[in-house]
Amino acid sequence: MIAAGALDESYDVAVVGAGPAGLAAAATCAQSGLRCGLFDEQQQPGGQIYRGITNSPFARGATLGDDYWRGEALVRAALDTGAHYASGATVWGLLRPNEIMVSIDGVTRQIRAGRIILATGAIERPFPIQGWTLPGVMTAGAAQILLKTSALAPRGRTVLAGCGPLLWLLAWQYLNAGVRLDAILDTTASANWKGALRHAAAFATSPYLAKGLRLMLAVHRAVPVFRGVVEIEAEGRDRVEAVSCRTRRGRVERLPADTLLLHQGVVPNVNLALSANVAHDWSDTQLCFVPRVDQNGATDVPHIAIAGDGAGISGAEAAEARGRLAGIAAVRAFTGKHLLADEERVAQRSLHKYQRGRSFLDLLYQPAADFRRPRGDVVVCRCEEITARQILDTVTLGCPGPFSSYSTPSWISNHTTLAMRCATAHAAPLLSILGCSRANRLPKKFSFERIAAQAT
Repeated sequence: MIAAGALDESYDVAVVGAGPAGLAAAATCAQSGLRCGLFDEQQQPGGQIYRGITNSPFARGATLGDDYWRGEALVRAALDTGAHYASGATVWGLLRPNEIMVSIDGVTRQIRAGRIILATGAIERPFPIQGWTLPGVMTAGAAQILLKTSALAPRGRTVLAGCGPLLWLLAWQYLNAGVRLDAILDTTASANWKGALRHAAAFATSPYLAKGLRLMLAVHRAVPVFRGVVEIEAEGRDRVEAVSCRTRRGRVERLPADTLLLHQGVVPNVNLALSANVAHDWSDTQLCFVPRVDQNGATDVPHIAIAGDGAGISGAEAAEARGRLAGIAAVRAFTGKHLLADEERVAQRSLHKYQRGRSFLDLLYQPAADFRRPRGDVVVCRCEEITARQILDTVTLGCPGPFSSYSTPSWISNHTTLAMRCATAHAAPLLSILGCSRANRLPKKFSFERIAAQAT
């Protein structure tokens, strides 16, 4: 690790994010002799998937699973190459070409870089339901961070709700750690199977099938699972006390709860890419905006590449492969030579292997429309206490200028005080969906402006 004062003024390559993609990119560049800076806002490398890998409270074993421990070798390889690794480093701006703005320990530096590789990973998709701001309600991703870094797990009556691989993985890890789970409220929409089954053949030959079946069977044997949940509400006065739900068949349940963990997938963390004016497209499969990149992560902005889940959700192994490909492209750009051909082929094979079957998962676990579009007095931004109704009413007012028939996310933000960092960074997907639902437009035609610039 390196202090702010010890950073060079310029690097051949600056890598933002020390998850699987960033670690792989930094290792590839540094091993090839490039001066590489690796910047990450966390205190330890590993990203979200390998969070706490350098000082895990768990011994190697079955609690977190073998996939988690893959991160040890990846971290070691990156840090042993000579890359300048800066932890606790918040990269908050790409204001000028070939330059990043980074703050470490209260000191802000302008760092020049011949190439910039953004490996900012993913963030959890917002899941606002009635009562989600009560103490005791949190996201599954946040709960998993506590488990990985501190071996902290909920006590008392615990309910998990939502859909997606992470929800089932966390349940499995909790069971391995001896945590009692009272119920899982599965919101996977039955209609999703129709689209997902078109990709069943690819999924059947992917690494995900056998692994996922073992995991889900273990959870089903130990935890009551309520399928087809279409409504969820957290109830309580000073903290969550119960969770009520309704299934599509009309079954109503009220479950006592001390902890409610919510999750409905992840989306690319595109804040920095948006601030740099990188082109983005709406993904009908992943239901989010993704950067427009080529096979090596290059964007339409010169010298900026994006690797890993920040370029589209594909998982840890695919993110690592994308990071290597972005690093190889940087090495070739600097040397002018077609180097690392064998490494490129290995990375391409790995990427193909781990992307196979992803469409099945993406389509199966698409969040239901009612959970993506909160209504009424459901709070969207807990910091500013902005509700879904307030946002929809703001959209109805319209926006002057080229977007006269509908409001842009930044305009909504300005007119509802939804402008704090956490609000704009994490509520952006909700703003797009809510704005489109009221304006009767597709998200791909909704201006997803430089929300990140307001968030920093």
